[in-house]
Amino acid sequence: MRPTQRSEIIIPGIICDSGITIVEDYVRKIRPPKTRPFLKLVFAPGECAQVDWGSYGSVRVGSTFRRLSFFVMVLCYCRLMYLEFTLSQTMEHFLGCHQNAFRFFGSVPEKIMVDNLKSAVLKRTVGSGPVFNPGYIDFANHYGFNIVACNVGKGNEKGRVENAVGYVKKNLLNGLNISDFSVLDPLTKQWLDTVANVRMHKETGKRPIDMLADEKPYLRGLPVSSYDIGQTSQVRASVQYRVSLDDNRYTVPAQLAGVRLTLKKYPDHLCLYHEKKAKDQAIYMRFLTLSDKAPEYYQQLGQRRLNPFHHIRKIVALSEIYPGERVALAIEDAIKFDAFSSEYIANILEQRSRPTQEPGALHVTRSSDLLNLTIDPPDLSVYKTGGDHA
Repeated sequence: MRPTQRSEIIIPGIICDSGITIVEDYVRKIRPPKTRPFLKLVFAPGECAQVDWGSYGSVRVGSTFRRLSFFVMVLCYCRLMYLEFTLSQTMEHFLGCHQNAFRFFGSVPEKIMVDNLKSAVLKRTVGSGPVFNPGYIDFANHYGFNIVACNVGKGNEKGRVENAVGYVKKNLLNGLNISDFSVLDPLTKQWLDTVANVRMHKETGKRPIDMLADEKPYLRGLPVSSYDIGQTSQVRASVQYRVSLDDNRYTVPAQLAGVRLTLKKYPDHLCLYHEKKAKDQAIYMRFLTLSDKAPEYYQQLGQRRLNPFHHIRKIVALSEIYPGERVALAIEDAIKFDAFSSEYIANILEQRSRPTQEPGALHVTRSSDLLNLTIDPPDLSVYKTGGDHA
């Protein structure tokens, strides 16, 4: 083998031993790497909120450990933050966290800015707009906000929420010993109220909770009814009459062994239905979302009608024709009127949908006619004194 030869690399003003790293260091000094510039986005009050997921190791849930995720939504103008910890990032959790954030803010922004996660964006094609998840579109239509997807590789476009995710990790989670998942909910609420939303924000120089008062008039109100965030799928019970989901097994009645069932998943529970009962349950759940008074109305229907579900089905059908707020008001008024049937609800909605005309002023053709009126003098003989009419 030939011995390694020593060589010199001569750079004007510099003589150094061989070594490519020395050359790279020198080139890096005289030709520093270019940093891509970007504009800082500015948002008007009520215009936008940004959402994102974060992850933080695992946490004990009962006798097992599960991956720990957390959802963050930030109002872009005032920087008010909502935080929720979950054990999954599935669609029902994604929508459920949105719902809880809207309730926390007491309102809904004009648009929600999201990253390209599958719960929101199904695919991106060069030269065309993003294809949004139909479930997310339906949810957005219910709450009245528009979906805005960040461009691919443009993390700066949702810098508000990315900074918030980092803030959660550095401020709340850094060095925190989480003994069990159950302690996170009260801990999160306390942290939001006493730390995150009352701190002096370094960008605005104000507290988010104080700036919320300026943004509140520009935010949209919450709808009368909540959105049913349950995600439906088909499963089959095993011969041991059990259904497996996320490494857990759930027992169903023995007569349903090997039977195909409808599964509806929520963030904190699940429901299993068989055949027609699944459709009936879906209609019942839809009815309950029409008004806060819907459960009371259903209970009164059951006491007065032989087939209360017949009326429930018709009222749900009416909600497809009339605006949701009108149906909710009709249900509330029907309770006040002690009127419990779908016909009463239909009648109230029909009457209120008819245009009403205010009575016009009475016009007299000639004002002089009022001066030519003749009135007979009253007969005072009926008022006799004495005891006749005492």
